[in-house]
Amino acid sequence: MTTEDSSTTSNNSNERTLVTLCTYNESENLPGLIAEIHQHAADVDVLVIDDNSPDGTGRIADHLASTDSRIHVLHRAEKQGIGAATLAGFWWAIDRGYFWLINMDADFSHHPRHLPELRAAITGTNGEPVDVVIGSRYVKGGGIEGWGPLRHVMSRGVNFYARSALGLRTKDNSGSFRCYRVSKLAEIDWSRVRAKGYAFEEEVLYRCRRVGCRFAEVPIVFLDRQHGQSKINTREVRRALWDIFRLGIDNVRRVPVREAGEKTPS
Repeated sequence: MTTEDSSTTSNNSNERTLVTLCTYNESENLPGLIAEIHQHAADVDVLVIDDNSPDGTGRIADHLASTDSRIHVLHRAEKQGIGAATLAGFWWAIDRGYFWLINMDADFSHHPRHLPELRAAITGTNGEPVDVVIGSRYVKGGGIEGWGPLRHVMSRGVNFYARSALGLRTKDNSGSFRCYRVSKLAEIDWSRVRAKGYAFEEEVLYRCRRVGCRFAEVPIVFLDRQHGQSKINTREVRRALWDIFRLGIDNVRRVPVREAGEKTPS
């Protein structure tokens, strides 16, 4: 296994990093993906959050974990949506004292070669440290491979809608390839989350903005999945738009995002 360049690792051995992978029928992708993650970030732990995949993804994850102490598995009884799975990863990282959390899709659409850039950006290696770094398709140098025109239009439209409704300034609000400062995630009352589907990604950024997070975006090239089938459909899109609308109302009403009694920045 190739060890990453020392500049991509944390300067503090206590600043542990967790990579979360939410899986449902990703048996073809998972072994190769975890190997690639550790090729580009040898020091990170990986948590596989599996929703009882019928194709045996959970069993494969268990086997990988039995041979590598950096790999962990969280089994859930049934498919409950990408938002619920991602939240489970947040809580797992908070409870175990991780310093950074990186969330990635488990289908190689988020290539691990981008991990060093995300980690450098959030620690301030190339500038000021921030709290959330987005692997962005919509900044200079970023892009998408494998999409048709309709999906491009839908993605751009949802991002414009989210910026308008939620007061976000970042360009890519719907992608899930991100690095978070776990201490900021811990400030948020996640029991208030509305979205459990694909609007969850926009909601996370909205709630992070409300607790004063600093943001950065680094370019990535998004690759349409190599194996398996996409989980997004028109029903998911409609639900996402409705969830963003409800969050926009919350934004106008300044509905709290922290635990009761804590001050929320404007």
